[in-house]
Amino acid sequence: MALFEVQQIHKRFGDHVVLEEINLKFEENELNGIMGPNGAGKTTCFNVLTGLYKPNRGKVIFDGRDVTGLPPRKLARLGISRSFQVMNVFDDYSALDNVLLSVPEVRKAGMSVLHDLTRNKTLIDKAAHVLARVGLAGKEYTQADALSYGERRALEIGIALAAEPRILFLDEPTAGLGTEGTAKLADMIHSIRDGLTIVIIEHDMHFLFGLANNINVIQWGQVVATGTPDELKANKWVQASNLGKMAS
Repeated sequence: MALFEVQQIHKRFGDHVVLEEINLKFEENELNGIMGPNGAGKTTCFNVLTGLYKPNRGKVIFDGRDVTGLPPRKLARLGISRSFQVMNVFDDYSALDNVLLSVPEVRKAGMSVLHDLTRNKTLIDKAAHVLARVGLAGKEYTQADALSYGERRALEIGIALAAEPRILFLDEPTAGLGTEGTAKLADMIHSIRDGLTIVIIEHDMHFLFGLANNINVIQWGQVVATGTPDELKANKWVQASNLGKMAS
């Protein structure tokens, strides 16, 4: 059984059908990709998978449990975490405090007791370890808005990791990054992937093809191709599309 699966997902906004009969499977401890041209429906699909949108019909199943329509906060408690294309960090907080806010013990206690919890060495060490995993060792007490753009991207992934997810969804993580920043991000994701299921929606095909075990291509609101990077490069539809040119 796949760790995460969607079955016959259909999503419309008014009379406009965005997703039609979407089926996806994400196996445990694999890195999966979702790609497609602008307007293909991949972002809407991603938002259904992570609870921002409720599908009109179909099922979302996590670890054998039907989680269709559950909001992101409840999904996070079950072990589903995500980042956002538009960064979601507290600029006035340190990198450490941003991560602490996502640690399960702090979430349970509530944000209002953050000051008291930051005196807890166990929690501080846990948050510092997360920051080290995403390449931010030594930046623990740097205010978030003083970090570089690439460091803020890394911090957001650290915030998602701090929730101790079983599956991590990343939304366009290379957005706004240059060549060097994208390469550093690829190295970081490669370093955190052991023991974690990761799903990335991404416009940078070279980045995705260099990391993913399996990729799903969405076009016209449907999954039109699925396979390993090598299988997709050999796929005639992908070869004939602009995606094929981007991935070559």
